[in-house]
Amino acid sequence: QVQLVESGGGLVQPGGFLRLSCAASGFTLDYYSIGWFRQAPGKEREGVSCIISSYGNTYYADSVKGRFAISRSKNTVNLHMISLKPEDTGVYYCAAVPRVPAGCSPNEYEYWGQGTQVTVSS
Repeated sequence: QVQLVESGGGLVQPGGFLRLSCAASGFTLDYYSIGWFRQAPGKEREGVSCIISSYGNTYYADSVKGRFAISRSKNTVNLHMISLKPEDTGVYYCAAVPRVPAGCSPNEYEYWGQGTQVTVSS
């Protein structure tokens, strides 16, 4: 059974940092593309950062380039976030798909975690 469990969210001040982790079980992450997505209140879910399987290519949304870094180790995917801004607030989800997607769009990913809340506020 494919399962993704996120952790690491919380409340942080602007300019602060957080590390989100996604633990995968029931499948081998090496053969999957996996990414982080977020959904702010009243907005559509968007791709934040993805790692494309086999190729190892990474994708970052323009709004997070230079501030976020995605990494994969065994069956865990981390999202390191620095210089956080209030607009980074939202529920962050980890998702995976057993193929090479065109990019980092939520509708291309099949398996989803429950999400972890990130709130950037003073």
